[in-house]
Amino acid sequence: MQDKEKMYYSRKATLSLKISEFEVPPMQDLLIIGKKAPIGPEAVKRMAQALSPEQFTIVKLEHAKIEAVLIRNSLFQMLDEKVLMQIILEEADRLISDNMVLRSELKISVSVQREVEL
Repeated sequence: MQDKEKMYYSRKATLSLKISEFEVPPMQDLLIIGKKAPIGPEAVKRMAQALSPEQFTIVKLEHAKIEAVLIRNSLFQMLDEKVLMQIILEEADRLISDNMVLRSELKISVSVQREVEL
């Protein structure tokens, strides 16, 4: 091969890992359960109830890939359920396949600014 005809090929991967200590319960703030996931919503609900009684709610859905979302109750106290679920589904839909279970950390920060007459 002549120098002019040399082909260049490059293949790269960038990885970012978030590693943390295993936590109980292992679901953090929410679990997104695919329709064909190896564990179903009822088993997830029982696990959450056994590990953290009364702290999680299972929300069953009509969605192409997602059967249900297990979510920490305190998140619903900070944000309307409809708004919260819409955001979760929009983002999860891009990542999930119907046989997956995604674990997610969800932090909500509220910013308030008020003006008062002096």
